[in-house]
Amino acid sequence: MIPLLHDFDGETVLVFGGGRVGARKARRFAREARVVVVSPTFAGEDGDERADFGDAELVREAPEPEDVPDWFDRTDPALAVAATDSEALNERIEAVARERGALVNRADRHGGREPGSVVVPATVRDDPVVAAVATGGASPALSRLLRQRIETEIADAGAMAELTGEIRAELQAEGVDPAVRRDAVRAVVRSDAVWKALDSGVPKGRQVAADVISDVTGETA
Repeated sequence: MIPLLHDFDGETVLVFGGGRVGARKARRFAREARVVVVSPTFAGEDGDERADFGDAELVREAPEPEDVPDWFDRTDPALAVAATDSEALNERIEAVARERGALVNRADRHGGREPGSVVVPATVRDDPVVAAVATGGASPALSRLLRQRIETEIADAGAMAELTGEIRAELQAEGVDPAVRRDAVRAVVRSDAVWKALDSGVPKGRQVAADVISDVTGETA
């Protein structure tokens, strides 16, 4: 499988299944897309802690395999998630998704998958930076562990991305030679001093970055 990032802004994600797996999927996609979760029950209704479905729309219905096309007609999803405890229903969801040209994620499938299937990886965000790790469904526990490690490693990565993006644009506007521009941005990214300064805020990080850039360009900041 080849990892890709997909923009779901303005799209609909249709989730079949209101268990904790369905809740996790809904919560993930509701950050960006309209999410509709279809299920006769929802995790946490039996007295356990209520599952978090994010901002998803919860529809209490018990669809049968023959009902699936109607749900696709009603929501026109970019992605369908099959997270029910019925293999027949999940099979139908996958088949209809492929017929309609929608992406599909089978939450009950691990390891080998059909071409075109979507795997939802463990994700770490420090906007605009996104890092993800997947084991092809072989070891969710390992994915969680690696996600936790990455989360520690990329602290302040979002601030660094925004800072260096602004620096690139400014150097380009000043007509700095592309090779020098690349060296300057690379030096900022690799500077421990800049990373440390970002802990105190972007203004402090920018000040230290200016010194790093001046060392590369030979100009006084």
